[in-house]
Amino acid sequence: MAAEIAATLVNSLVTADPPLSSDELVAALRAHDYRPVGVLGTDDMASLTVWAHRLEQVFAGAGDRVELLNALLAESATQPYISRHDGRAPHLHFAREDGPMLARLRAYTAAGLAHAFCQEPDRVGRCDRDGCGVVYVDTSRNGRRRFCSTRCSNRVHVAEHRDRRAG
Repeated sequence: MAAEIAATLVNSLVTADPPLSSDELVAALRAHDYRPVGVLGTDDMASLTVWAHRLEQVFAGAGDRVELLNALLAESATQPYISRHDGRAPHLHFAREDGPMLARLRAYTAAGLAHAFCQEPDRVGRCDRDGCGVVYVDTSRNGRRRFCSTRCSNRVHVAEHRDRRAG
């Protein structure tokens, strides 16, 4: 789930045109059950946008992804601990619940993306359709996802079919 929130940050603040507003981003985070999320001011949004650009480099495979992830982890390193909030079973947090929200979100997304990458690097990617910058975490059973959506997949396959018929 943390890696999916990393993808949400990238898709909301980097690839979206226009980027989501602070209220829309808070709603997107809450839709992923990321709580508590407070109000995001202008400075918070600017900081998260810079962070999302750095996360995007990992999804895009720009450079050495291990080095990129290690830099994100080093910058966001906090003290992990086990939490039991909101009636949930004990689970791992990557930052204290009472810490600053941006620090918690950075730690959570960096650790989650690193975990997903270490499990199966090919499941962290960017849509293969030219012109689409949407990133994803492949949670499919077979792990062969290449596109962000059925729509992008259909566009590519229809274009390939037309090229074959024309040729």
